[in-house]
Amino acid sequence: MVHLTECQSAAYLDDTYLTAVTTTVAATGRQDDGAPWVAVRRNIFHPQGGGQPADRGWLDTCEVTPLRDAATGLVVVRARDEQGAGLEGLTEGDQVQARIDTELRLSHAALHTAGHLIEAAGRSRGWVLAGNTHFPGQARIEFTAQETDTGLADPQGRQEAAASLLRWVTAKVADDLPVTVDHDAEGLRIVRLGDVHAAPCGGTHVRGLADLAEITISAVKVKKGRVRVSYSAAHGPLR
Repeated sequence: MVHLTECQSAAYLDDTYLTAVTTTVAATGRQDDGAPWVAVRRNIFHPQGGGQPADRGWLDTCEVTPLRDAATGLVVVRARDEQGAGLEGLTEGDQVQARIDTELRLSHAALHTAGHLIEAAGRSRGWVLAGNTHFPGQARIEFTAQETDTGLADPQGRQEAAASLLRWVTAKVADDLPVTVDHDAEGLRIVRLGDVHAAPCGGTHVRGLADLAEITISAVKVKKGRVRVSYSAAHGPLR
């Protein structure tokens, strides 16, 4: 079995803003459907997971989709269907150019960081995280709320909750709290938003909260005992 730590580095976790590298092929193989896959040694491709969609990328001129291979644990890329045999012929040690769609990466990072920030805002009200997704157009954070939070039972109360959450989030963005990464005693990757939030996470994030722009909270809904906060966000101009 190929071990990730031995032949592949997760460069996408080290630097969200690294969008092109020259690297080498670390391993090759085939999926169950016979399609070839390639793993590169310095991997800038974020696979879908943790509520975040996959990057759009290219290996040399071949457009690829990254995913985590269950058999090896590696993040691998496979050619998009219309590319056919675009990865055929590559072997371990071959030099390749890897790049990703920068605009899409920054969009994903902004949505993911904004999601953590909204989670922190919900926690400040005593809510407990129950689920999340950071996909464009469907981003939402779900909570369980305290039974004493009776204001959520009517539309006006939910609108007021949305406005309160947005005020809290906007204040933290104005403070430009830093977004940092460290690891706990067990090696788990922890993403921190200043001193207001910390959580295990394998996603990409902005450098500081002032990188976030156009944050909206479009709805607060209650369904099956959960509070669903729908939101959107964008990455501001690079600083």
